[in-house]
Amino acid sequence: MKALRLDTPEGTQSARLTTLEPPAPGPGQVRVALKAASLNHRELWIVRGQYPGMQLPATLGCDGAGIVDAVGDGVDASLVGSEVVLYPGLDNWGPDPLLPAAGFGLLGMPGAGTLAEAICVPAAHVPPKPSHLNFEEAAALPLAMLTAWRALTTKAHLKQGETLLLTGVGGGVAMSALKLALAMGAEVYVTSGSDGTLARAAELGARGGFNYRDSNWRKAVAAVRLDVVVDGAPAAGYPNYCRALRRGARVVFYGSTAGVDVNINVPELFIKNITITGTNVGTLEEFRAVLDFIGRHAIRPEIDRSFKLDDAVAALQYLETSHGLGKVVVRI
Repeated sequence: MKALRLDTPEGTQSARLTTLEPPAPGPGQVRVALKAASLNHRELWIVRGQYPGMQLPATLGCDGAGIVDAVGDGVDASLVGSEVVLYPGLDNWGPDPLLPAAGFGLLGMPGAGTLAEAICVPAAHVPPKPSHLNFEEAAALPLAMLTAWRALTTKAHLKQGETLLLTGVGGGVAMSALKLALAMGAEVYVTSGSDGTLARAAELGARGGFNYRDSNWRKAVAAVRLDVVVDGAPAAGYPNYCRALRRGARVVFYGSTAGVDVNINVPELFIKNITITGTNVGTLEEFRAVLDFIGRHAIRPEIDRSFKLDDAVAALQYLETSHGLGKVVVRI
């Protein structure tokens, strides 16, 4: 089978399409003939050698969707032919649903990757594909949508009618959170460095937006009283929106793309009873919950551009240099 493989982490050009033996499902596993996969910025960190716990060689990719074509011992054979979406995590979350175990990992390193023609995973990790989505749309869901769901529900406890700020709405997690939060009945504001992205967010239902390249956006957001913030770049964002936080506000950090140091006014935190927490990925149960929610509300992910598997290296390079709004998908 074809697979996008990384042997040495020297940038996107070091990833290569190669031929591997198709995997055989072990006990309790299914094999999925993948029809589509999608990219995350995680793949860029991996090909640069900047991802924690690097284990090479590796087949890249943790998001995918396809059709079960074989099962291992102990698995119901009727699953063959099922259209499924892959849970992006491995089977080692740990006993605490609120906190992943220290060794929790994802597909695409240390696990097998989805940028391949087939993959074997535990049978429990392949919930049904939402029927209103095609394979490319379904493959765009897993990591970003699961991270957004956990941030909004498990960590922020977002309620209908609350006011939410999403930073960097052009990214996969923030765009996923926008669509989920609107379906939950929240009033959503967004930030972006692109006026075009802000306009697209408004088309989707955002109440307003702030261009973070505008030095005055701190004053503009201060007029909006925020109940919840979901932020992937808090080093740049938090100093600008902190004064807009209501009493009892919840702030969820899920990334650090603008740096690792955040200046926080501690008295403001305890006087206003503000909660700041972090999150990453989510449990299998949360993944099933978000897929159910997506199905009931007919939510579709934003897709930027689609590539063939033969052009997977070009897809990585596009993500690195030209990516705009939405997910980059690879057709298999």
